[in-house]
Amino acid sequence: MTTVRRAVLTLPAAPLGPDNPLPALRAPAGAGAHAVDAGTLAELPRDMARGIGRAPLRSLLPTPVRDGYGRDRTPTDIDTIVIENDHLRATVLPGLGGRLYSLHHKPTGRELLYRNPVFQPAAFALNGAWFSGGVEWNIGATGHTTLSCSPLHAAVVRAPDGGPMLRLWEWERLRDLPFQVDLWLPEDSGFLYAGVRVRNPHERTAPVYWWSNTAVPEDRRVLAPATTAWHHGYERGLRAVPVPVTEDGTDRSHPTRSHHAADWFYDLPEERRRWIAALDADGTGLVQTSTDALRGRKLFVWGTERGGRRWQEWLTEPGTPGYAEIQAGLARTQLEHLELPGGEEFSWLEAYGPLAADPATALGDDWTAARAEVEDRLAGALPRAAVEAAYTAWREGAADTEPDEVLAAGSGWGALEVLRGEYALPGTPFPESTLGPDQHPWRELLRTGVLPSPLPGAAPGAPLVAAPWRDMLETAPADPATEYHLGIAQWHADDRAQAVRSWERGLKEAGARWPLLRCLAVADEEDGHRERAAERFEEAYADLDATRTAASGGSDGAAAESAEAGESGESGEYADGERLAAALGREAVEALLAVGAVDRARSLWERLPERARCAGALRFLEARLLLAEGRAEQARAVFDAGFEVADLREGAEAIGEVWARLTDEPLPHAYEFRMRPI
Repeated sequence: MTTVRRAVLTLPAAPLGPDNPLPALRAPAGAGAHAVDAGTLAELPRDMARGIGRAPLRSLLPTPVRDGYGRDRTPTDIDTIVIENDHLRATVLPGLGGRLYSLHHKPTGRELLYRNPVFQPAAFALNGAWFSGGVEWNIGATGHTTLSCSPLHAAVVRAPDGGPMLRLWEWERLRDLPFQVDLWLPEDSGFLYAGVRVRNPHERTAPVYWWSNTAVPEDRRVLAPATTAWHHGYERGLRAVPVPVTEDGTDRSHPTRSHHAADWFYDLPEERRRWIAALDADGTGLVQTSTDALRGRKLFVWGTERGGRRWQEWLTEPGTPGYAEIQAGLARTQLEHLELPGGEEFSWLEAYGPLAADPATALGDDWTAARAEVEDRLAGALPRAAVEAAYTAWREGAADTEPDEVLAAGSGWGALEVLRGEYALPGTPFPESTLGPDQHPWRELLRTGVLPSPLPGAAPGAPLVAAPWRDMLETAPADPATEYHLGIAQWHADDRAQAVRSWERGLKEAGARWPLLRCLAVADEEDGHRERAAERFEEAYADLDATRTAASGGSDGAAAESAEAGESGESGEYADGERLAAALGREAVEALLAVGAVDRARSLWERLPERARCAGALRFLEARLLLAEGRAEQARAVFDAGFEVADLREGAEAIGEVWARLTDEPLPHAYEFRMRPI
């Protein structure tokens, strides 16, 4: 019999820590890693070019940046949900994006996925915290979802065959869309099914992005039904290349034969079955297949160069084997977004399971024979018609079924949107009981037309930016808190001049000025007014510092920090006031350094919370400050003492650039994170 049950997984884990309290007004950091230059874009197929240019993110609003984690790991209990039959045991992490952490094949005792032995957040998600391993469900925009380390709603539902099914669902806030993932193991099935649905309850058309990313050990051969692929690297190119053997004579179906990190988006013929497989030297491994709606397939490799190997170490622990990713998405490439008309949905079925092929053929030099061998074995294990039939049975008989037993709760944002829009979403309830403190001011705005002001000395609440909320803010009484939130919503709508006017109006009567000053500073920075931006960042930090001092009864910043911190824990776990000071202070010092205001940057640096200055990101900032002061030896000493920038972004090269200004010596391995050919 198939069972669904709660369980606990204990892993060495770094705590996520608090979110960044400052609104994410800027475009996603690292977005350039996925960019395509204008010349390349002009040469692409027209529909692909349109998809790449469709609705790019101008900011991460309304989601927060998740950068409060560190790198100190301790044994931690993580809640899981286990789906099991006689063939497979699937372990799901509902509190971490619904990640499929493990898929264990019971008859052979083999793990079909790459299973990370630690939980180590790193800055790979669009909004920061992400971790490697398993199968992740990516919705939103190009990159890893903002829900990578967030809880999803989870419940037991009746599967199409009458057995238990695990439903995961949430409201994705970047595109303002609800989605669900239904996982079930039909009795006596060797494949895990995943029924996925993305709905657009609005009247407007919405841009949609989806990729299911599966981590597998990198010592596999990756096969897909294609002879060409779109190659994308960190040089911003996108070009069609032959597969598996590229122009240089290298068989790229083996991840360890690529030197540099790269994506290979397979160009699957329209009529061919959609699948991708990763097989070991014995011809056994994992295969993923789907209904035709999930069009794309991709191989991601880290490469064998120093940067790729360092990132692999960064995401796990020394001695852990490396991994690659085999992925499946709605579009041909991850750079594209599709259009979903109002009131409609995208839905499909995926299947994950073991595959055993003849190794001499599947791993041989004849690519046509290798693909045919895998496809024949897949047809024997799970016919294409069976996948289509399972999809129909799920979509028509189970996708709308209401949950039987709730196992976990996600955020309250979906409940707020359903309350506002009065949406009917069968199968994915967003009950009012999930509304929490972040949603309460917005519920009050919806109920009374007035947005409550935060308590004196408290930071502004979480923003909302969708058009209906912006309309309500425009008609609400215009106090500083409302002007602050209205400006954020206008900024998101790309009405930046009006956003600045709203923030300037709010500033005239604001008690705490720093939230509005910080928004205006970012606006100046984005418009190229760097001197004025630096002045406003400086003024914002001074206002925050004065607020914190007043809150602590007149003590200085260090005493306020100690009072706020209390017993809050190790590095990376800050009390609210300290966390806010660290976040705003870091921005302010960087802005001052950018305009050469080194003395002012030093003065502000000295006022940052002492414990925050010990964090890796600010240790690196200190090295930059010392270098700007002409104190190269002291800057080099910071490197020699060692630091780890926990929230270093994928493809970041800043550490290497600073090192090159200090010395001609090779960049130490500990600081080597460059992803493109250097």
